[in-house]
Amino acid sequence: MAWLLVVVAGLLETGFAVCLKLSHGFTRLWPTIAFCVFALGSFGLLTLSLKKLDVGPAYAVWTGLGAAGTAVYGMVFLGDVVSTLKIVSITLVIAGAIGLQFSGSAH
Repeated sequence: MAWLLVVVAGLLETGFAVCLKLSHGFTRLWPTIAFCVFALGSFGLLTLSLKKLDVGPAYAVWTGLGAAGTAVYGMVFLGDVVSTLKIVSITLVIAGAIGLQFSGSAH
């Protein structure tokens, strides 16, 4: 269950990163509100998961999913440049996060 919380928190991290861009420096109300909701949800779920998981692997999965999700979202919906190197790098980030997940142990 704790790893599920980390995965959902990572997806919410993608949401808050995208909303941060869409807020244009917190000058647009609704993206700013969405940023706050996603950020609080993401940090809250990560905090709950850390009661059961080692911080290193959990944090790596959280940030890895958030970074990869944000990069993919940017390429698909925001017109960010798509390149082979970006796709390979995103794959490596996800592979590294999965590797750290499997190396961690729950207490």
